[in-house]
Amino acid sequence: MRIDLHCHSTASDGTDTPAELVRNAAAAGLDVVALTDHDTTRGHAEAVAALPEGLTLVTGAELSCRVDGVSMHMLAYLFDPEEPALLAERELVRDDRVPRAQGMVARLNALRVPVTWEQVLRIAGDGSVGRPHVASALVELGVLPTVSDAFTDQWLADGGRAFVEKHETDPFEAVRLVKGAGGVCVFAHPGAAKRGRTVPESVIAELAAAGLDGIEVDHMDHDEDTRARLRGLAGELGLLVTGSSDYHGSRKTVTLGEYTTHPEVYGEITRRATGAFPVPGTGGA
Repeated sequence: MRIDLHCHSTASDGTDTPAELVRNAAAAGLDVVALTDHDTTRGHAEAVAALPEGLTLVTGAELSCRVDGVSMHMLAYLFDPEEPALLAERELVRDDRVPRAQGMVARLNALRVPVTWEQVLRIAGDGSVGRPHVASALVELGVLPTVSDAFTDQWLADGGRAFVEKHETDPFEAVRLVKGAGGVCVFAHPGAAKRGRTVPESVIAELAAAGLDGIEVDHMDHDEDTRARLRGLAGELGLLVTGSSDYHGSRKTVTLGEYTTHPEVYGEITRRATGAFPVPGTGGA
């Protein structure tokens, strides 16, 4: 089985619609794909409706979190999307995305970069507006060659010249909320130092004690040494080890299924989840 547990669609900051994502996942030879848009489940229904036969969909979301001033992301799988407490927190995070993006546009304008709010909204389309859409505007204007180049101290990285903070969930609260909604929690790309400061291993240990299920080890932003270190840490803490592409369509160079999760780990994730169940494809629309 080929299992990719971290993908994005136009419901947040990917370039494939949810329907295109599942069709492309099947074409890439995947058996299981997770739709984990940022702080939203809006794409789930479209993905389910288009799900090709032979492909299983894991519903989820990537939750924006912050601890001790460090931004981090929590992958939440197979939770009940209507559970009130988790739903309210996702909406709080999502609602703060618009003023935050507007603030980044204003800061870029102060740096004499002619980005407009209308341009960012057009790029975001129906998705939850975020930094990748602002970064795409910089690429569109020819200010930077790639979206990745925007995530530096010069531009949109944490603490960068045009960075603006937003509401982000405490990760311990995120674990509690996801568990309360019957879901499973995996810390996304915990060693992605190129994105900025990373959470220390002591905090990962505390999260494990609080109910964290796993860490995403095999990821494009982890080099071999980082993967080995994280794999060892997962073993020490009794955490599941996942791998995934963090696919964003044409917004990133990574391809679907470039990194995958072992079938035994996937089986354990589905065993632990009680809020929702994987959806088998029946042919799609």
